[in-house]
Formats: sequence, C-alpha cells, structure tokens
Amino acid sequence: MNSTHHHADGTTPTTTVEYWEAFYAEREQVWSGRPNALLVREIAGVAPGSALDLGCAEGADAIWLAQRGWQVTAADVSETALARARAEAQRLGLSEQIGWQRHDLAESFPSGLFDLVTAQYLHSPPAQDGERTRILRRAAEAVAPGGLLLIVGHAEWPSWVVEPPLHVHFPTTAEVRAGLALDPAEWQVEVDEVVDLEHAGPEGQPGTKKDNILRIRRR
Repeated sequence: MNSTHHHADGTTPTTTVEYWEAFYAEREQVWSGRPNALLVREIAGVAPGSALDLGCAEGADAIWLAQRGWQVTAADVSETALARARAEAQRLGLSEQIGWQRHDLAESFPSGLFDLVTAQYLHSPPAQDGERTRILRRAAEAVAPGGLLLIVGHAEWPSWVVEPPLHVHFPTTAEVRAGLALDPAEWQVEVDEVVDLEHAGPEGQPGTKKDNILRIRRR
C-alpha cells in the first residue's frame, strides 16, 4: 500500500487517475521490476494461454507472463506506468506478446475472455470497497471457461508500518468471495489462503506482511 501523494503545487489528488499519476511522478521507477511472488507461485506451472493483468503498473507481471508464452493484455490507470512498461517490453523484444491498455477500471474494462485474469494488489485509496468489488466481478466475467481468476491482496499493513498513513479496509478472502457471489456450480475455489511473506520496508528495514490469495477456476 502507498501513502497519500501530492501534485507539484501541493494539492492532494482526488481521482483515481490523479492519485496514480502523482504516485508514479515521484520516481523514475517505483517497483522492483520483479513479478509478484504469489503470481509466480500460483501460475508458474500453468500452461500458457491468454492473460489479462489488471492494474499492471510498470509491467513486471505482464512481462513475466509473456516470457513464459502467455499472450497478455495489461491494463492500468496510469499512462506514466504504462509508458515505462511498454519501453521495458520493447527492450526485451516482447512487444508483440503484450497489449498495453489504459483503463480506469471503474469506468472502462478490456474486452474479451481470457484463460487467466490476474488482479495483484488491486487496492486504490481513492476508490471505495464497493468499487473494487464491482471491478472484481467484471474480472470474473472475463474468465474463459476452464480459466483461472487469481486475486491477491494485502491482509494488513506490513509490520514496519507503525502509523498507517491512510485508513484502508483490507478485505478478507471471505469478503472477496462474498462480493464476487460466484455460482459454485460454475466455479471451483482451488486456493483460499492467507500467507506470511518477508517484505523489506522502503529503507531496507526487515519486515513481514500478510497477503490474501484466491485462485478460482471457472468450470
């Protein structure tokens, strides 16, 4: 999770687009460039097909999937993040395997059905819980028959965050499942888990975090 960000004039962003553009404007590269560990854990052994990466940020997950043979559609609200992702994919010779699309997912959504729909840490401070639930429901609708929906989210603030900068509700897997309201005749929950991970702080301080993971297959 990320703290509040400000425009150059000191004002606080109020929309999702403004928030994330301000966030990515703070540094030339925000994330490590490595794929999310739980995506790797859950998908490394899955045969490649078509994938939709929601909230792709600077593209590490989408690039990792493409390197393993997936044809990826990657969406994010920040054009700044997408520009960095496109440049890295081009550098690696993966431009033909990844289509980058800008979407405020509460307003628009990539079209099509996918063998994998992944939403890694789809938390956005300007958005409300109901908005996230609507996005995840739309994500489920985008899963092709036989495909996977993979949702990973924070369960709590990392251990090194002593005073959380924002009041944020981190939904449990039970809350996410309730919000999705999936028909058990059509969907099978394969993983429903809370995991503890080592997670260093921004200054390199050691720490841990808890994450929720749901892997659900459309029958």
